[in-house]
Amino acid sequence: MRLKIIAMVLMTGVLASCSSNDEDVYVANDVELLYNLASDMMERGNYRFSAVYFDEVERQHPYSPWARRAMLMSAYSYYRTSDYDEAVLSAQRFLTLHPGNRSAPYAHYLIANSYYAQISDVGRDQRVTQQALTALKEVVARYPDSDYARDAQLKVEMARDHLAGKELDVGRFYQSEGQYLSAIGRFRKVIEQYQTTSQTPEALHRLVECFLAIGLKEEAQQVAAVLGYNFPNSKWYDYSYSLLTGQDLTPQTPKDGSEGWLGKLFG
Repeated sequence: MRLKIIAMVLMTGVLASCSSNDEDVYVANDVELLYNLASDMMERGNYRFSAVYFDEVERQHPYSPWARRAMLMSAYSYYRTSDYDEAVLSAQRFLTLHPGNRSAPYAHYLIANSYYAQISDVGRDQRVTQQALTALKEVVARYPDSDYARDAQLKVEMARDHLAGKELDVGRFYQSEGQYLSAIGRFRKVIEQYQTTSQTPEALHRLVECFLAIGLKEEAQQVAAVLGYNFPNSKWYDYSYSLLTGQDLTPQTPKDGSEGWLGKLFG
């Protein structure tokens, strides 16, 4: 019953009445009624309407303490409806107007999660993955001791793994087309920029394949040695070892003896 009464009051203000000269007359609603209606909608899981009413709080009463809270609740409501662009805009507006507010960490976290939720499969453009990675790193850097930072750090690693997966996907395509130099460039990028991700063993194996394909046997042997040293139980090392022995070759430690240091492979 309370919800119906509040809604009726709200509609009285939202629907403009007509004056004698047929001009619309704007009637503001009580800020507490608006906020309570939005909160009721949120509690009921009706996030689409709660976003609308929280926005109305800010629009009608922009300088009230209610507006500050409504702005962040609006961002959360949009996030729950998967309207991530609006969620980011609302959270960014909150941070612009209230950068030192105690809820700022959550606003940053909500922005990062809004980008993260949009990460698509590696066959598509990964611009949003990079945006997610940047925003997640900002949460970790700004609030290192918070619960938000701990969750963000886990998602940083997953986002980096996704970006590495994209490089692998493109590299495999070039390799299948016989464009080995382009493929090598992509696989090297995985090793040089994302060597702590789960994509590294396969990237090393693909390098072995590409080097053998263009006749660089010594390089293939060295990469296989690095693969075997760092990931001895990986199926990718088994594949590389079989590939080499099939050509009467074996893994060969790099001349500087740095088989355990991936970053030195192309140094």
